[in-house]
Amino acid sequence: MALMLPLWTVLGAGKNDDCITKDGYFRGIRLCGRVKVVEHAADFDVRVVDSGADLDVRAVRKYASNPGEWQFVNSAADFTIRFVEHAPDFDIKFVERYPEVRSPCAN
Repeated sequence: MALMLPLWTVLGAGKNDDCITKDGYFRGIRLCGRVKVVEHAADFDVRVVDSGADLDVRAVRKYASNPGEWQFVNSAADFTIRFVEHAPDFDIKFVERYPEVRSPCAN
């Protein structure tokens, strides 16, 4: 009997669930693509900061394929976020160019 594992487990993504990996994964989800902002039951709670962010995020209109490139949508999202002031899963900073993983475990 074959054991079926999620692809991210096999590839090694998400080994450390407490921070963003160098290749942009957090809890097995790659932090790029189509993102929906919700009020409840989000995949991630995020706090927007001016400095000390775990992830620099660049809002794009389409083709969000690199970590930190987010296309905000109302449906068919790759993951959902909720903006919070306290107890976030990770902090983000919005940038005009060059999104980047800045989490301590990215090194």
